Amino acid sequence: IRENQAAMAWYGQRGIPVEVNEAHHWSLRSAPDSVAVAAFYLAAYNAKKAGVKDYIAQIMLNNPPGTSGIMDLGKALAGLELVGRLEDDRFKVYRQVRAGLASLSVKQYVAKGQLAASTVLGLGLSPQIIHVVAYCEAEHIATPQEIIESCEIVHGVLKNYLYDAPDPTLHHRVVARKDELMAEAELILDAIRELGAAESEDPFTDPKTLAQAVGLGILDAPQLK
Repeated sequence: IRENQAAMAWYGQRGIPVEVNEAHHWSLRSAPDSVAVAAFYLAAYNAKKAGVKDYIAQIMLNNPPGTSGIMDLGKALAGLELVGRLEDDRFKVYRQVRAGLASLSVKQYVAKGQLAASTVLGLGLSPQIIHVVAYCEAEHIATPQEIIESCEIVHGVLKNYLYDAPDPTLHHRVVARKDELMAEAELILDAIRELGAAESEDPFTDPKTLAQAVGLGILDAPQLK
């Protein structure tokens, strides 16, 4: 944790944007969505405290595999709203979306469809950046041609969907899920704050407190062990 904080500070001192992929690693290990949302906030919080000015909030969709679109958008919106509270004239958040690494099929044409569908879902979050995952990555490392082809698939989605598409984030079930996850994530964050309050002025950046939060199961995932 200390090494990661030092790395963020190094980039921050040089005015280099920072992207922290903490949250999606919890989801890749099948953590509850509320844990992923709390981790999404903690990553951005630590980046800001380390002096980072331009922060890239990466949202890996379809993660864990099988997550529905409504659950996916609710989780993303909850994290973005919490992180938005950190924004000020010294800390700017940029939204980046990508398809879920573990969600793609080894069947290449099916995976192409999944890449397109994930891009459509991600556009609902109004991203400034689209991280194009090559459709073939579930089966083999991408070749230059497959990377170009994946980008062209995404370009096709943008051409048809970018302007004046319906806004899925307004759906009542998405909003309800966002509110539910924000409440749960804030409960997790409160527990971490209380855990380290006696020993640290800022438990959210205290390596010992954050490690304890994992050790005690406040932050937990089925596949950690």
